[in-house]
Amino acid sequence: MYSCRWAIWFVHVLTFGVLLLLVIGCSESQQAVDLYLDGVMLQDLGQDELAITKLKAAVSADPKFGPAYSKLGESYEKAGNLEKAAGAYEKATKLGPWSFKDYFNLGRVSEKAGRNTQAAGAYARACELDDGSLDAHLGAARLCYKSGDYDKALKFCEDANKIDPNSEEVLRTSAGVFEALKDYEEAIGFYNRLMRLNPGKPDVVSSLAAAYVKAGRYTDARPLLASLIKAQPDNGTAHRYMGYCYLKLKSFDRAVESYERAVAIDTKDWDAHRCLGVAYMMKANIKNDGLLRTKAIEQWRLSLAIKPDQPHRDTILKMIKEYSKGQNSKFEMEF
Repeated sequence: MYSCRWAIWFVHVLTFGVLLLLVIGCSESQQAVDLYLDGVMLQDLGQDELAITKLKAAVSADPKFGPAYSKLGESYEKAGNLEKAAGAYEKATKLGPWSFKDYFNLGRVSEKAGRNTQAAGAYARACELDDGSLDAHLGAARLCYKSGDYDKALKFCEDANKIDPNSEEVLRTSAGVFEALKDYEEAIGFYNRLMRLNPGKPDVVSSLAAAYVKAGRYTDARPLLASLIKAQPDNGTAHRYMGYCYLKLKSFDRAVESYERAVAIDTKDWDAHRCLGVAYMMKANIKNDGLLRTKAIEQWRLSLAIKPDQPHRDTILKMIKEYSKGQNSKFEMEF
């Protein structure tokens, strides 16, 4: 094992042989190189804290020594100090603006540290330096998506798709971007490609079914949701989506059954309570059933108690008020 590590160290010596020749006669630069090589050897031996000490000394001796900042970033990252790692990688990119590795590492570490703006810029520059890097394009797409810059995210997704059209992450990210753009048919296309790679995988089935629901393709969503519920009977989200499909298809009895199951699984699912109230009220208006109206109002109150600031709050309060008075208002709630 040690012979291998010494071999790695020897490679570093050869790599910087030219640098050593260039710095002959400059004691500070030669000292920086010596400290750098010590740091690299210590890093290869897994002694990251000692490596950091040597590498910090190297960049102190020669502040323009870019490779030392790169290695310092690696050691800080291994030690779990993401902020300092990002700072070291950033310095390396300024000293070596053509280094794909430094820009990619800066993007990766900045993303881990939650510095998304810096990460997005670093990934984008890495893509420019290596237009064939799948990981760089995915990183850029992911960060642009998180920041809401969907057009840029889509461009990076398109490039990533050319690099590897069968990458699961490319397909998932592309589908997510199209969903954010409300282009559900395109999203469905990517989810279907993902399904062909992962037949029956629950999270893929769920994502595809949800995209069908958002696209208004309720009859296409139902068999997927049925298969998901069969595999995962306690999947409350699947029951809620199924209830929504039945509501839209005006099958109110089955909608009630699905939503009742959803709230039994998760009593804090405010949306399921809200839509169960809708289903009860739909049935109540058809049958002119006061008990069902009361049950609808109870569900709406429960929903508001769980999430007071939910969408359609004012409409729900209005309907509670009117139906509590016994008025037969026209039911027009969006759901």
